[in-house]
Amino acid sequence: MAKRLELHGYDAAADPYCYAGTAILKNLPGIRDQHSLDAYEKAMTDQRSDEPLPNGRLGAAHYRAIHRHLFQDVYAWAGKYRTIRIAKNGNAFCYPENIVREMNTVFAALGKSRGLRRLSKSHFASAAAAFLATLNAIHPFREGNGRAQLTFMALLAERAGHPLDLDRLDPRRFLRAMVQSFGGDERVLRHELAMLVGRR
Repeated sequence: MAKRLELHGYDAAADPYCYAGTAILKNLPGIRDQHSLDAYEKAMTDQRSDEPLPNGRLGAAHYRAIHRHLFQDVYAWAGKYRTIRIAKNGNAFCYPENIVREMNTVFAALGKSRGLRRLSKSHFASAAAAFLATLNAIHPFREGNGRAQLTFMALLAERAGHPLDLDRLDPRRFLRAMVQSFGGDERVLRHELAMLVGRR
């Protein structure tokens, strides 16, 4: 049986993304301490999120470009789909062999919806919650999925005419909503997104 590690909040088999014998992800500056890596990752992604995001058509390639933009200073594989199986609290995310297909499917549906344009606030929140829940279940990257999801969602909402007020986001509450959506209940996530959209 493969050795299992608790990797930055994830359950995974012995992981080629990590330094041997540790749960610390291999990173460009070679940091070997988790606390220091967390601080460096936050500083770099905060800096990159203040810069213009890559242009694109809100498709899977655009999503990968956004992840690469945010994490380019931290991980060599930024913007590349993961190649190992991961789970959180015993719940498996999409297997790597299915990621390309599932990403193409969810983004094709987004394209057919015209990027969630011309929807009322409530319909936008409902459709955005369904999209975000699916994207989270796929979890295409080894790390940085949450940051990429929120960054992409803010861009999607802006283009759809329902800009998000991220100053109103409560990270713990939003995370709980995401966890519930992973279990199939999107109601709290819809509510959270509607609150971020504000009055319209």
